[in-house]
Amino acid sequence: MIYGYARVSTQDQNLESQKNLISRYGIDHKLMIDEWIEVEGSSRQSTQARKIDELLNKLQPMDIIISSELSRLGRSLKETLNTIESIVQEKQARLILIKQGLDINPHNTNNLTNKVLITVFSMVAELERDFISERTKEGLKARKAKGIKLGKPKGTLQSSMYDIDKDKILHLYDLGVPLRKIIQTHINYGKYASLKEYIDKRKSQESVNFLD
Repeated sequence: MIYGYARVSTQDQNLESQKNLISRYGIDHKLMIDEWIEVEGSSRQSTQARKIDELLNKLQPMDIIISSELSRLGRSLKETLNTIESIVQEKQARLILIKQGLDINPHNTNNLTNKVLITVFSMVAELERDFISERTKEGLKARKAKGIKLGKPKGTLQSSMYDIDKDKILHLYDLGVPLRKIIQTHINYGKYASLKEYIDKRKSQESVNFLD
C-alpha cells in the first residue's frame, strides 16, 4: 500500500496543494497513491486527532508513506523523530518527505544514505529521551530538597487516549470480546499491550472504589 499523508493546521494552508505535490511526485516516480489520509486541524492536537495513530496501525512492512515535508509528521522534534522511528524501524515501512528530499527505506540496505539517516534519527530520538529523563530527575531532586512530597495522590490514574472510549471498551471487555478484536473492529486504534494495561488499571480502580 502507498499512503499519501497531508495535514494543514491553519486557514492559510491548503490541503489540496499538498495533495497535488504528493500526486505529482508519485506520478514522476511511478508511485500511485492507494489511500489518502487527510487532516485539517491544529498541530497541537493529539497524534490520534492528527491520524498519526491511524496511519501507524494501518502500516505493513514494505508499505510506503509520502508526505510533503517533515513538519507534517509531528508537533515537536521529539514527536517527529518518534514517528519516523515507528514508521521505519518498528513498521519497516518506507517514508518519503518531498521537500527535504528524504527517501528512507529500511529494506534498501545497500543505500548508505538510508543507513546514516536511520541511525541519526534513532540517535537523536534517544538523546532527546535521555535529556528529558535527566531534566525530570533533576526536577524531582530539587522538589524533594524543598520538602515537597513527590508522586500523585494514591489511586490517581493518568489520562489515556482510551479515555474517550472508556465505557465502550470496558463494556466490550466485560462481554468477553478479545482485546485484539476491540482494537481492530470497535475502536480502530491502540495496541494490545497498552489497552490491556489500561483495562487492568481501570478495573483495579473500580474494585478499590467499590471497597471504599
